[in-house]
Amino acid sequence: MSKYQIAEINIAKMKGVDINDPIMKEFVDNLDTVNTLAEQSDGFVWRLKDDSYNATSLNPYNDEQIIINVSVWKSIESLENYMYKTFHSEFLRRRKEWFLKFGKASTAMWWVPEGHIPTLDEAVEKLDYLQQNGPSQLVFDLRNKFSEPELENKL
Repeated sequence: MSKYQIAEINIAKMKGVDINDPIMKEFVDNLDTVNTLAEQSDGFVWRLKDDSYNATSLNPYNDEQIIINVSVWKSIESLENYMYKTFHSEFLRRRKEWFLKFGKASTAMWWVPEGHIPTLDEAVEKLDYLQQNGPSQLVFDLRNKFSEPELENKL
């Protein structure tokens, strides 16, 4: 039985000036559906959300064009199943309609002890670390995955 879960952050820079820009309408109109699908997916543990049921009002980069998502899953496989084998995959395929190319790592994953809920600051720090240092056991991306840490014996 695993004692770790996978946490992830992803950020995207919108083509619109902010989330209310008309170019973002179809994306925004489907946000609740995609978020509900995540919450109902096998292996889902937690996701960051604000009073509007999503995280679009949270702005850790002080940039109205950047939106973030932070979540925790039981495994990398359960996260990838949600990303690539559900309605969410349609939005991945169409992301160029709403988002600009970011130019650096926009998704970071890291192992957290089971039951740990990452803070927004922690998630931002992990992404910043990945952008500066590349993938490692500490934080990695979808192309360079690392297995969960070995459990330490604490006697």
